[in-house]
Amino acid sequence: MKKSKLVSILTTAVLTVSLLAGCGSSGGSSTGDKGSSGKNVKITFLNTKGEIATQLEDATKSFTKENPNITVDIVQAGAGESPFQKVSSMYAAGNAPSLSMLDPNDIPKFADKFADLSSEKWAKDASEGALDAAKIDGKQVGFPLSIEGFGLIYNKTVLDKAGVDPTTIKTTKDLEAAFQKIQGIGVSPMVLSPMDWSLGAHFLPIAYLDQSKEAGAADKFVQDIKAGKVDLSSNAVFNGVMTTFDVLKANNIDKSAPLAGTYEKAPEYLGTGKAAFWFMGNWAWPQIKEFDQANGQYGFIPVPVSNNADDYGNSQIYAGPAKFIGVDTKNNDADQQAAAKKFLEWLVYSDNGQDFLVNKASLIPAFSNVKLEIADPLGKSIKKYVESKKVIAPMTTLPGDHWAQVGGSMQKYLDGKSDKAALATDIQNYWKNVK
Repeated sequence: MKKSKLVSILTTAVLTVSLLAGCGSSGGSSTGDKGSSGKNVKITFLNTKGEIATQLEDATKSFTKENPNITVDIVQAGAGESPFQKVSSMYAAGNAPSLSMLDPNDIPKFADKFADLSSEKWAKDASEGALDAAKIDGKQVGFPLSIEGFGLIYNKTVLDKAGVDPTTIKTTKDLEAAFQKIQGIGVSPMVLSPMDWSLGAHFLPIAYLDQSKEAGAADKFVQDIKAGKVDLSSNAVFNGVMTTFDVLKANNIDKSAPLAGTYEKAPEYLGTGKAAFWFMGNWAWPQIKEFDQANGQYGFIPVPVSNNADDYGNSQIYAGPAKFIGVDTKNNDADQQAAAKKFLEWLVYSDNGQDFLVNKASLIPAFSNVKLEIADPLGKSIKKYVESKKVIAPMTTLPGDHWAQVGGSMQKYLDGKSDKAALATDIQNYWKNVK
């Protein structure tokens, strides 16, 4: 699901690791005795990234082998479940997780419950801008799990067969022309996944983010919507974004039943060459890899938002820290807090922790000390955009219910149950009612 402050990192490569139970040597943790009281401690970790559930389970087992007195139990958020709502319900029940994985915009809402991590070792090794969204009142209340980017993922093998050069797609008309060529070889041009988090947290915010390259422009724009100063129906950027959405919608492999599409089916379509493009992020590589018939030939192009190639947004990918992890201080005692901090440090400094981030979970670490070279093609593609400074940082201030509410309105539009004017009204009404 799902967030300018960027990073000049991106690392990754393959590492052979030996797991030595209870040992801090090669393959083990370099965290020393910090957070270890010698007692047996159980901590819980709320995972809100379902696509790395298996990899995270394996990582916690490796951590426990190296730290036998600490057990980490994973609490998995349900598919489509809001991280904010999940954590809120756990606090209400008095059993908040030791570690909570949240979207950047949710971190401030729990700042009074999370530990100040400013003095942690990794805070000094974080990439430029990677910590900013979780700095609240001078305190660092979140650990940046990874950098993520999103746009239109392409299968290069399919594009080559259709005679399409992805680097030449600069405008909405260019995209339409490419889609026509792809249809000409009997392949569906597009997978447009209907999940509310994809539509509401990723696609629709493009209309906010592309208003201007000026700092804070997106936040100002939504405040103007809230104040009734913006008529979305007449806004050029919103109309451009939705015109492109209409092109994606018309070329969607699931256009006959657009809400029937699933996240799980899309990687198969793309990886087996049944579709050429998918609007999604680099977090999807582990699933695409399972079906990959293109020998790892994938990359990103930006979502074009107008027919002027020079317009802001037509050459940029959306990328930034996507998930932060907070350490609870209300329902977890001192030993549990120390163990939770030790796990975060293990992720950044141990061989196995780094291997989990880069090689197993295909994440782009937010720390400059992680020197593993990125192996997956989507991570490499995001890295090129970052290094070329062709990125727009996703919004970190969207309300926790934005993806569900506005995403629901986008689903109605995708399904043909509303038109552009009704969608604009839905979005404006949503913002006017935000407290």
